[in-house]
Amino acid sequence: MSNVEDRSEAVRSQMLVDGYYADPAQRLTTIRALFNRTARYYDGVNSLFSLGSGAWYRRTRLRRAGVRPGVQVVDVAVGTGALAREAMRLTGGNGAVIGVDVSEEMLAIAQRKLGIPLIQATAEALPLASASADYVTMGYALRHVADLKAAFREALRVLRPGGRVELLEISAPRNKVSRAFAAVFIGVVLPVLSLLMTRDRRSSTLMRYHWETIVKYMPPETVLSVMRESGFANVSRFSDFDLFHHYSGQKPKDTE
Repeated sequence: MSNVEDRSEAVRSQMLVDGYYADPAQRLTTIRALFNRTARYYDGVNSLFSLGSGAWYRRTRLRRAGVRPGVQVVDVAVGTGALAREAMRLTGGNGAVIGVDVSEEMLAIAQRKLGIPLIQATAEALPLASASADYVTMGYALRHVADLKAAFREALRVLRPGGRVELLEISAPRNKVSRAFAAVFIGVVLPVLSLLMTRDRRSSTLMRYHWETIVKYMPPETVLSVMRESGFANVSRFSDFDLFHHYSGQKPKDTE
């Protein structure tokens, strides 16, 4: 097996978190069921996680990426619409944002909140026309994608020449002190707060799942490497606190 194939296998296998979807064949079913069960708590849990700064951070990153009126945005793994809502504010709405997600419960909430076009699908198989979008975005969902290279190639296909993919993600800090703090805050404190807030163990399960996937997720350098291998140019990463990452890439302008 070549180095590229080895890396591709590593991308897929590293996503398999024991206790949630150790069997690759059941992965999509498990992910969909988990988010269907916890959709009602998702916004509250995320607000705790971001300490109330989530909307500002999402909007700031999208604005710096160039999202503005007149562009078409496809938000993959739209969830309850947190990132799509900020994209709508920057584009002015009017059908400029399309959301995609595997969870029908998440889509139902996004529909009630935003009223944008929504599609139930995976990142690896987008039922959208080629060269139909200026931006493909994703907020904190790379960890849930089974085949990252397939997802990036789909994003590349959907984008117009010169279009951009903009991805927000979290990975465990490399600094031992920061990593220990994040482990306590995200892996212990937030599940307890989620349980106290919702009185439902499913919300704390969701937060524990988030931390376990963050810890076991591939390093940022691997994400950047797969983006380049998938065909993206001008690939870059901006990081805050070695925890929050903004990945960016551009579809070559000379692509047909």
